[in-house]
Amino acid sequence: MLLAQRLPIQYVNLLLNYPQKARKLVSGITLIELMVGISISAVITSIALPNLNDFIVQLRVDNEISRLGRLLHIARNFAINTGSHTIICPLQNNICTTDWHKNLSVFVDLNADNRFDLNDGDLLITTKAAIKDRDILIYAKNRTRITYQATGHLFGLANGTFRYCPKNFQQKSRAIVVARSGRFYSSTDINKDGIDTTRSNKAITCQ
Repeated sequence: MLLAQRLPIQYVNLLLNYPQKARKLVSGITLIELMVGISISAVITSIALPNLNDFIVQLRVDNEISRLGRLLHIARNFAINTGSHTIICPLQNNICTTDWHKNLSVFVDLNADNRFDLNDGDLLITTKAAIKDRDILIYAKNRTRITYQATGHLFGLANGTFRYCPKNFQQKSRAIVVARSGRFYSSTDINKDGIDTTRSNKAITCQ
């Protein structure tokens, strides 16, 4: 049976008299619509891209500070639990250097010669990979190592500060301050201005 025979006569008349243009299926978009869409996308991208870059840099900095904090925890806890002098430093040819942005090692220095030597019975505990993206990591001023005593205190009288500065994003720099007691804390954005400071209200700088 034909469709027209199954429909009430008023619906058949409505379909027959419906404007031809309205019955056409419109597909695709016009050139003007395409240009408007591209313009809107460009504006959204120009707004979102800087924020995305900031987010990526902040994530990188926070991850590095977190890894460094875990390394300090491991070294201090090992020194306390084993009663051994435990060192954190960047090793080059088994000697501690000031290149803190490179691979960092935690090891037990059995003969207290401030170097890593398997022949002396020194024990490598863990390592941390070098930082990337040409960022900067500095510890104190020209110091080559951190040594934890069996008490968990630092060897020597001075405390020190790790300063991490991402390339081209100085305002996102962060720090870890290590006290003589061996305990440490990370810098924070105290006044909520987007810049980290220490508890003494000093901004972080790697200059």
